[in-house]
Amino acid sequence: MLKKSYTLLYIIVAMLFCLSCDNRTIYSHYEHTPLQGWEKNDALDFGTVIPQDGYYLEKVGVRINSDYPFMGLTLIVDQTFYPSMQTICDTLDCSLVGKDGNRKGQGISHFQYEFPLKTLGLNEGDSVSVRIHHTMKREILPGISNIGVILQRH
Repeated sequence: MLKKSYTLLYIIVAMLFCLSCDNRTIYSHYEHTPLQGWEKNDALDFGTVIPQDGYYLEKVGVRINSDYPFMGLTLIVDQTFYPSMQTICDTLDCSLVGKDGNRKGQGISHFQYEFPLKTLGLNEGDSVSVRIHHTMKREILPGISNIGVILQRH
């Protein structure tokens, strides 16, 4: 009887694991920033090679804690696409707090956000290089723990 219970438990865990997988995500990577303060000139670098032709939704992920003092965050996202050598510079305004004063992100003591950037038409073998830094008036921003880039098939 005990053996049957464990077998059933393993089957349930395996099914949940399979259901939680996201086949659309081809790249998801976060870089740490110093919690005591992310400096304006400290850019974070990301990069990946595209596995197949198609359209991809690009997102920027932000993780903060309760030490972050502002309602928003402005990021500069510089991208270079290879082999075309095309470069794109975007300004991403991230709203972190709703009109009701509550944080929009998911979490309790740390909050996670994802902000859509753009949809890209890319070819198999293309490379994408992304560099992100903040452009807030304050030189050093406390409370930001991670910044990430996510690419998903569209």
